[in-house]
Amino acid sequence: MVTEGTEKPTIIFTYGTLKRGFSNHVLLQDMIAAGDASFLGVYPTVDRLPLVCGPYRVPFLLNFPGSGEHVRGELYAVSARGLIRMDELEGITRAHYEKLPIKIRADEESESESGKTMEVEAYYAHRNYAEALWKRNGEKGFRCYTEKEAKGYVKRKDRPQHLTFLEQIGIFISSNPNSCCCNKNLPVPSPPLPVNVVNH
Repeated sequence: MVTEGTEKPTIIFTYGTLKRGFSNHVLLQDMIAAGDASFLGVYPTVDRLPLVCGPYRVPFLLNFPGSGEHVRGELYAVSARGLIRMDELEGITRAHYEKLPIKIRADEESESESGKTMEVEAYYAHRNYAEALWKRNGEKGFRCYTEKEAKGYVKRKDRPQHLTFLEQIGIFISSNPNSCCCNKNLPVPSPPLPVNVVNH
């Protein structure tokens, strides 16, 4: 339970490695133990949204309502102190992800079109590369990041350390011969790296 003062917690929708059973959930466990987060349940999104994988099977939610699936994820109430830690993990200041509103069905586990909705926040793929990532995935996403989608996930510490995450995303996007030119806002490593640097 979030216990820090009388502040109103931020409600965060998690859909990938922050969920229970995945590699980054240790952060939320730590925050829960410190009183900076509490688990609220599993909920679907109101809108269909693309949920895709990028380099190293890292999951990305794309802010393209109407495409993709009704994504299922976990909700957490997070204190201001906890939010700073989550923003750091998600690379908000480095344009890895951006935190934006998302509508979810207020009835846990419900996918009924009627019923209450609520607006919370989620970490979306940054707009600088989201379109290119969608095209790189063949404009196909999935409903839920499960062990199947996570198979092949590589933890940060095990990825090439001489590349930034944005460079890794750029290499992943450009490794597809059908890729569009939507990744023009991503940094290009100098000198350009061969495509086989990325473990697909």
